[in-house]
Amino acid sequence: MIYEFEGRTEKEAIDRAAEELGLEKDGFDVEILETQRSGLFKKGFVKIQVHTDKPVSLNPSRPREDEPGNSHSRETAAFGNPESQNEFEQKLIDFVEGLIERMGYDGKVSVLFREDRKIGFKIDSDYSSILIGKKGKNLDALQLLANIYAGRQGREDMRVILDSENYRIRREESLVRLAYTVADRVRDSRGSILLEPMNPFDRRLIHTTLNDIADVETKSEGEGLYKQVRVYYRGGNSIRH
Repeated sequence: MIYEFEGRTEKEAIDRAAEELGLEKDGFDVEILETQRSGLFKKGFVKIQVHTDKPVSLNPSRPREDEPGNSHSRETAAFGNPESQNEFEQKLIDFVEGLIERMGYDGKVSVLFREDRKIGFKIDSDYSSILIGKKGKNLDALQLLANIYAGRQGREDMRVILDSENYRIRREESLVRLAYTVADRVRDSRGSILLEPMNPFDRRLIHTTLNDIADVETKSEGEGLYKQVRVYYRGGNSIRH
């Protein structure tokens, strides 16, 4: 299900979503649709879209995380052991390696990190560039299938992250540089620039990076998973679409 929430800041909007839906903050994916910074005659504004497959209830009475018996209590995160620690992890490793094999390539999958309700896997392969694909689309597709498989194993609460050759980190650094470059161009032209279609994570990174630049704002446009971010000048000659 998809829900939309608003707040003066990103944190306020996410807090409101968690409270009204009765979910923990790591129990749903967040996409920033629009941001506007506060000014002399204008209050700050953030609009987000929440994606979740979990059942929700409005304004529930929620127990504290540290109360005994609370099923949402956080567990201690485990890091550093690349080998599978349980049947679920091994099934995911076998599933992803099976996908790669059916694509016609060799690849070894190991655990990259473990967090509460999130687990990362690293793909080592001589064909990493192919498995990553242009703009990471092949890697995103593999990750989507891995998350669907995790849900079919009864672990809808677990988010699966796939990486190879540190692509996720390199992509993040590249997008931050792009965001600042585009912001400079928008400020010079006092117009707007529409970026290429991006997945929700990449779009959120653009929004967050530019959130503190006073005279530049961002907005997601389009339909489907791969939307575009428009970066536009906030002054009197701004172009808004």
